[in-house]
Amino acid sequence: MSDTVHVYLFDGYADWEPAFAMAGIRDPQFQREPGRWKLLTVGDRAGVPVRSMGGLTVAPDIGLNELHARDSALLILPGGTSWIDEPQRHGAAIEAASQFLDVGVPVAAICGATAGLARAGWLDDRAHTSNAAAYLKGTGYEGGEHYRDAPAVRVPGLITAGGMAPLEFAREIFIELGVYDDEVVEAWYQLFKTGKSEYFARMARAAEQSAGVARQLPEPVGGRTDGRAAKEIQMRNSNRPSGPGKPVQERRDNASEREELEDMSGAQASESSRGARQAERDAHVNDRGKRAGGATSRDRNR
Repeated sequence: MSDTVHVYLFDGYADWEPAFAMAGIRDPQFQREPGRWKLLTVGDRAGVPVRSMGGLTVAPDIGLNELHARDSALLILPGGTSWIDEPQRHGAAIEAASQFLDVGVPVAAICGATAGLARAGWLDDRAHTSNAAAYLKGTGYEGGEHYRDAPAVRVPGLITAGGMAPLEFAREIFIELGVYDDEVVEAWYQLFKTGKSEYFARMARAAEQSAGVARQLPEPVGGRTDGRAAKEIQMRNSNRPSGPGKPVQERRDNASEREELEDMSGAQASESSRGARQAERDAHVNDRGKRAGGATSRDRNR
């Protein structure tokens, strides 16, 4: 299996729809096999810039004529109004997607791209979703009975999603490819769906457990751990469940982390205290100097 994911880009593509998936594929952090995955953009012609709906200009890495299913792990088709307004513009892309589906290499289509697949007959006998059931009816396809009212649907070889579900779209792509372990991908989804930082901590812990190696804190500098390490401990510790039902080892880990934080706080407090005492002594010396200087001046005046 190839380790390269291809993303079809065209003038007016909906840039937010594949964004979560693209970022997750390219960023090795928390991946099951960090750095394994590559991502290439595909356009009508290699190097000829296209501009997204949001105004991003991208020069595709390769042209559609260079895209082959044997060299790809998955093809992503983003949405855009031209899938409905100018469907003929995407004929070559649908032909490429058909080659992928013919040989069992997955295709992931979102929003308007689902209409392109529907016209080509690829949704007639597969469970799928889109922006709405009525949205696909206009294509004349015959797969209405297989439509699912869900944000995203994954069946063997095919992922479909509505344009309002870029997170669910990305999640299904990650699962299809095995980019993350199950617990990591679920924590990733909840992090971006809810905005709660506790899920970042869960994601990190799940990735650590998967790798079997705990992340190491930065080495102490000058006898103290740096601020980033303290924040990391706080992040890991603040959202763990508490109470007697916790596993003994986790309670010990939490106690150890609290001790580290207390040691850091104590060191910082000691430094602050020493600084305050030194400042007080300096002020006292300066005050005596001023008084002595004043006395000498008065003696001269006499």
